[in-house]
Formats: sequence, structure tokens, C-alpha cells
Amino acid sequence: MCDVVRARESASPFRIRVKGHRSVIHTLRHKKVVTILFTALLLGIPVFAQNPQLQERLGEIKQAAAANKQALAQYTWQEQQTISIKGEVKKQQLFQVQLGPDGKPQKTPIGPQQPPPSSSGRQGRLKERVVEKKKEEFQDYAQQIAALAQSYTQPDPQALQQAFQQGNLTLGSAGAPGEVQLLIKNYIKPNDSVQLVFSQAQKAIQSLQISSYLSDPKDAVTIGVQFSKLPDGTNHVSTSNIDGVSKQLTVAVQNSNYQKM
Repeated sequence: MCDVVRARESASPFRIRVKGHRSVIHTLRHKKVVTILFTALLLGIPVFAQNPQLQERLGEIKQAAAANKQALAQYTWQEQQTISIKGEVKKQQLFQVQLGPDGKPQKTPIGPQQPPPSSSGRQGRLKERVVEKKKEEFQDYAQQIAALAQSYTQPDPQALQQAFQQGNLTLGSAGAPGEVQLLIKNYIKPNDSVQLVFSQAQKAIQSLQISSYLSDPKDAVTIGVQFSKLPDGTNHVSTSNIDGVSKQLTVAVQNSNYQKM
């Protein structure tokens, strides 16, 4: 039993005489830990338990992503985009693609371009302008959601590390043997989510399932991405399906014809 008696001495009015000092030291240490945790919460500093398995899997994913990005920079390939509204195909376009110095894809349109609309009288020209304006609107929206998808499709090692430090990663099982699932929240935008499936045997990302949005969370965008391997082991996005939910607009992307430069 700890007996604490406050000594009322003029030189030190707050001096304490302690019996059972080991118990008191333990109590003070406990209070110190509680104070540190409380201060961290007040300052908005994430406090989470270290998970050795999560750290190990994250290290494997980061290493694979960095090495694969370097390997992919040696290639050029073709990307076919198909834009559909309510299931009806509105536009198809083919691009030649390669990674630029900043590591982002640079696209050059190839193949025949759509001819300009023909005009026939004043009413015909007015109708064509209305149609053209609507076409520009859906094409602009399609470009926006495609660019959003591109920011997710090649996971960035630094962004993954930051998500880990903020406590936004959870490790789960993907179901198949040798595969793990990494659940990421607040990855690029507040309240977005990413489900990443990684094969430990192949040391490669297998798929991504993303829930995000443009400027407004009500303008939801869902993205599904599948990966494949080239003969030399380079991992790449084979297909992606991008759904702009509010406008019922879909951009389907298929990559093929990979050639070393």
C-alpha cells in the first residue's frame, strides 16, 4: 500500500515523501504513456499498432511497383479507348503510349480521325452545334475520369508509405493461395478506397478495385483494373473499366502490342 504524505516545508511546499516507491513509479509511467497518447490525439497524430506482417507485405508491393515502373519505361504500346453512354458506344480512339520523363503516360492519337460534321442549311447547322456541344461535354467528362483512373492504376511507393504512416492500410486475404489484399483508404482523395490484390509468388499486382470521385463526392467514379505480364516479366495494365456513375458514362481501356524501344 503506497503511503504518500505531503510535507509542508516552507522551502518546498510541494515536496512528497513516498513509501512503496516502485508502485508509484509504475503509476507515473502509466500516466506518462496516457499523456503522450492523449497529446497525439489532440494534435491529430495517427496512433496505431505496428503490424510486422503488414509492413513486410507493403515492402514487397513497394519494391515490385518501383521495379516494374522502371521496366515499363522501356516499352511503347497501344491503348484503345471506348467511350459508352448507357451502354451505347459513342467513340473509339487508338493511342500510341509511352512513359514520359516524369513517369506519366504520354499518348499520341493514331489511326483515322473522325470527319467534321457536314452542314445543310441554317437549321442543320444549329442542330449540329447542339450535337457537337453535347459531344464535347461527354468527351471532356470522359477525359476527366480517365485521368482520375490513371492516377490510381500505377500505385506510387511514396503514397503507399504515407498511407501506412497515417494508419490507412489494412491487410486481408484475397482468397487465392499466395495472394494478399491491401485495403487503402484516403489514398488520393478523402474517403476514397482502393482494394489491391498482390501475388507474392509472382511479385506482381493482380488487380485494383477503386471507389473515388471527381471534385464532388456525389460524382462517384468506380474503377476496375486488371494486370498481365509480358514475356520478360514486366507487369502492365491489360484492361481497365472506368464508370462515371452520375452520367452513366463508361470508358473501357485495353492495352496491347507492347514493344521495346
